[in-house]
Amino acid sequence: MPETTSRASAAARAYAHTKSAILEGRLAGGSLVSEGEVATALGVSRTPVREAFLRLEAEGWMRLFPKKGALVVPVAPGEQSAVLDARLLVEQHAASSVVADRARRVAVAGTMRRVLARQRTAWEAGEHTEFARLDAELHQAIVAAGGNDLLGTFYLGLQERQERMTQGSLQVVPDVGTTILDQHAELADDLERGDLEAFGGHLRAHFATAFGEPR
Repeated sequence: MPETTSRASAAARAYAHTKSAILEGRLAGGSLVSEGEVATALGVSRTPVREAFLRLEAEGWMRLFPKKGALVVPVAPGEQSAVLDARLLVEQHAASSVVADRARRVAVAGTMRRVLARQRTAWEAGEHTEFARLDAELHQAIVAAGGNDLLGTFYLGLQERQERMTQGSLQVVPDVGTTILDQHAELADDLERGDLEAFGGHLRAHFATAFGEPR
């Protein structure tokens, strides 16, 4: 394998390894990590790790300090509220586009329940990373059903922040997953009935439970 290809592969591994640690909460906001730590964990040199750190800094996940390491950027004040406000607007808009069409309501509710079954299995197995990923997938199903590709693309851009926030909630309130599952079931029922008012109320309550912020 050419050296440049090998280094690019190592940099990609270092990037994926470090980013997943941030999203899953294994590298908490405010913590410091060195190139050497990641290089040792992956069995690579520091050069590809440095490239990975630079990429993560450009994306806003890290801040680099020469000779000290990389600081994991904490969730900024107001960021969680901003993400939740955006989610609320997009998901309610999608729901309003679905409720008039019974076939679409039934279809999205069915999709949500299939994801919910997998999410329940992940919760029972203690797989919090998979639980958070499926949480994002379930809410994305609502947005996709709305049929607005532009909003769908925008919403996908929030996915990583959503997963990080969900992981943080699971660590702070260990039993919150059971309530989240019940609330997801309520949201599916609301959409299937075409009850937009109930959906909006349950969505706000869901965000308050999952993230501790009343909407």
